[in-house]
Amino acid sequence: MDTLRGNGVRMDSIVSILLLVVFSTVSAQIRYSIPEEMRKGHFVGDVAKDLGLDVKRLVSGRARLVVDDNNQYVALNQNKGHIVVFERIDREKMCAKKSPCSFSLEIVLEDPLELFSITIEIQDVNDHAPAFPKKEINLNISESMPTGTVFLLDSAVDPDVGVNSLQSYSLKANKYFVLKPHTRADGSKYAEMMLQTGLDREEQSQHTFVLTAVDGGEPQRSGTVKIHVTVLDANDNGPVFTQSTYKASVLENVLRGAVIARVSAVDLDQGYNGNVTYFFTHIGDDSPCPFDINAHTGEVKLAGDIDYEITPYYEINLQAKDPWGVAGASKLVIEIIDVNDNRPVITLASYSGKISEDSAPGTVVALIGVQDKDSDKNGQVHLSIDGNLPFTIKSSLRNYYTLITQHDLDREKCSEYNITLTATDEGVPALLSSKTVFLEVTDVNDNPPAFSQSIFNTQLLENNSPGVSVLRLHATDRDQGQNARISYFLVDSEISGHPASSYFSINTESGVIQALRSLDYEQTKYYTIHVKAQDGGSPPLSSNVTVKILIQDQNDNPPQVLYPVQTGGSVVGEMVPRSADVGYLVSKVVAVDVDSGQNAWLSYKLQKVPDRALFEVGLQNGEIRTIRQVTDKDPVNQKLTVIVEDNGQPSRSATVIVNVAVADSFSEVLSEFTDFKHDKEYNDNLTFYLVLALAVVSFLFITCLVVIISVKIYRWRQSRILYHSGLPVIPYYPPRYSDTLGTGTIPHMYNYDMCRTTDSRKSDTKFMPPICQSLLSVDGTGNENQQIKEDTSVLSYTSTLQKPPNNDWRFTQGQRPGPSGPHMPYGTHIRWTPKNGKRATGGPEVAMGTGPWPQPPTEAEQLQALMAAANEVSEATATLGPGTMGLSTRYSPQFTLQHVPDYRQNVYIPGSTATLTSNPQQQQATAQQATQQALPPPQATAQVEPPKAAQTPASKKKSAKKEKK
Repeated sequence: MDTLRGNGVRMDSIVSILLLVVFSTVSAQIRYSIPEEMRKGHFVGDVAKDLGLDVKRLVSGRARLVVDDNNQYVALNQNKGHIVVFERIDREKMCAKKSPCSFSLEIVLEDPLELFSITIEIQDVNDHAPAFPKKEINLNISESMPTGTVFLLDSAVDPDVGVNSLQSYSLKANKYFVLKPHTRADGSKYAEMMLQTGLDREEQSQHTFVLTAVDGGEPQRSGTVKIHVTVLDANDNGPVFTQSTYKASVLENVLRGAVIARVSAVDLDQGYNGNVTYFFTHIGDDSPCPFDINAHTGEVKLAGDIDYEITPYYEINLQAKDPWGVAGASKLVIEIIDVNDNRPVITLASYSGKISEDSAPGTVVALIGVQDKDSDKNGQVHLSIDGNLPFTIKSSLRNYYTLITQHDLDREKCSEYNITLTATDEGVPALLSSKTVFLEVTDVNDNPPAFSQSIFNTQLLENNSPGVSVLRLHATDRDQGQNARISYFLVDSEISGHPASSYFSINTESGVIQALRSLDYEQTKYYTIHVKAQDGGSPPLSSNVTVKILIQDQNDNPPQVLYPVQTGGSVVGEMVPRSADVGYLVSKVVAVDVDSGQNAWLSYKLQKVPDRALFEVGLQNGEIRTIRQVTDKDPVNQKLTVIVEDNGQPSRSATVIVNVAVADSFSEVLSEFTDFKHDKEYNDNLTFYLVLALAVVSFLFITCLVVIISVKIYRWRQSRILYHSGLPVIPYYPPRYSDTLGTGTIPHMYNYDMCRTTDSRKSDTKFMPPICQSLLSVDGTGNENQQIKEDTSVLSYTSTLQKPPNNDWRFTQGQRPGPSGPHMPYGTHIRWTPKNGKRATGGPEVAMGTGPWPQPPTEAEQLQALMAAANEVSEATATLGPGTMGLSTRYSPQFTLQHVPDYRQNVYIPGSTATLTSNPQQQQATAQQATQQALPPPQATAQVEPPKAAQTPASKKKSAKKEKK
């Protein structure tokens, strides 16, 4: 065996590959030839190159091999496109003596479907040596056996075929026997040994020869067997078969024990020498014979299983021997008759189980393989399916069929198919096999949503609340999954010039239509909208439906009287002559109701009908007629109140007053009728307005009284607190407020305290002057002119002169309780600094330190001011004397009691050098002194007025309001 393996390896390099490519209309067929016993992974052929395919096509098409047998001897390498050996191949095991030995397989590619047939022929290698079934052959030959007698020898068995099979026999040279080789019809060889020289038992009773069987392989192999010849005593005649060849035929399904044939041989000897026995020869151990022969009768019976598909015929060597070993030879040929005993086998070479419903006719659904091991007509198979299905079978290649679509598919009609494949052969009786496959039809979006009707009518009561549900639409889609998911939308349209989406909305999921506003029947009696139902497919499909919404009327409008017309300043009157007959038409009340139906049915009646009524009104037509003759007792002026009522639930009504004058001429009742009417209406209106005015005035009076009392109480409590403290009032400004207090020589009545937020520095402030004011002006020559200006319509006043403080108001630096404060010219515009803290420079006042404080006084400054004020109070109290109240010596001698700052009557300005007093004489003197001090020398230029800030619209409005106040 080691030699065999070595020879097989050496043959790998010298074996050529036989490639035969045959193209057909369906696919290509390739034939490869490889030797047997190749190792696993050995290269067989380059399929991609031989078929002209790209390796990528093999990968993308999921190429695979489909073999007929269960044994997979080769495999496909998709990455290289090669077919390699997958399992060691033993030709003798696969095909026995069959030559040539080959097996077929198919390569299946998908997307698109392609089929390629491949036949691989297995070449025989000389891996077996001829072998004899027995180690020794024993022959008993009578010495009287004539020359030329032939003795059949056991044949050697070589499983190889062709040149590697048994080729010849050789016998060692001797003088008694010569070897005669023969060839059977199947090509097998056997040998006969012929006696060429008579034997002499007395001379030599035993002979031994060596028979050699040689094959034709490279290297050559051989097998030997020893032949032992025993020379017997004379037996002149040997058995002779009646036929040189016996032939018989038998069905492959015959039962065991059946007699297949009967053979016979005749021995001319008599007695014991004429007894003949029968034997089979040429039976190898590797192929047991399924037949048995009766040694005495020559009947050949079936002893085993026979199968036409495995061995179609048998050729058996027969031998008949007499008791002395004299033998006669013949042969028996048994032909196996095929019967239809194999059912077709259905295999699915390619099948996905799903197909899209939009597949065109002719689309391949599956590739089906059908195999039948029988031969001839028994092996011819037809594949069919149910004719009611939209599919058909088409023959593809050899035993392969394709299942294709024959008609268009519709998943909505049939979403799945159970396809029964039936394979039937042509045997008698015919055998069939079936296989059911399940095919699912996948959905495509080919059905739009459908409504149950094209127009939907619904009703909605007017004056509905917004958001009320009007109608629920439902559409169906025969598709499935996402293709059947329906969304609802309003189609863009207009209703009375407005988009429909401003009146109604629809829920995209549920299809519920809702009213977005309250609807009025009198404005629009019905609405027509269009709704689109769209599925979720790609591309989406949709369908539209019309929805007509009828508005139902409600009794929400009272009757409207068209005649007589009721106006606020006119009186409608009718005149009835005293000679009027019964049924005289006085007037007719005409009214309408914008509602419809029963809600618009109007009825007329009189209100407060007296016992002796002169008039009546028609219930349906509203005609006012007399019901009796006019008498002298009937008043001239009569007022008829007609009630017009509709028939709704609840009913609504309107009233109209008809004044009727019972007179023969219009002049008789004109004045009376007119005065009565106007006086009545005037008195009613006047009473109403008087009551309303009294209520408003009373409410305002009480409100003002409460506010004034609250303010008075608050101020009284504040003054009591300051009075008991004994300290001067030093105002404190919050951190976000700025002091705008002005100082100067102006009287106390013209000083203002202002506390404003720092954010208000961007606005302007304007102060109002008094109605009558004494002014000091300086003309161009520097003279003082005093003028009095009285004007009650003055809205604003601005002085450009700053009056310096008089001397009697000044304190020394030590007496000042706080830092020098600013003083602002009276009546000037004040511009606040911006938030960034940078203050624009103004005129001389700013340079002199007369502008507003940069920031409010700190706690230290407030404490310092309080301490200074307390010291002054204590010193003044300690030095009070007659007439002088004990003034400190720090004051000038000319100061009297009136010059002492009185904290109860005077106002001390914190951070300033001035103390304002309320003494009129002192004010006048102070004003004159200040005027003199304020006059500049003749050569000095006039004081420049600081620039005024531009007024914003907000400041203008505020100033205008202040001026009006």
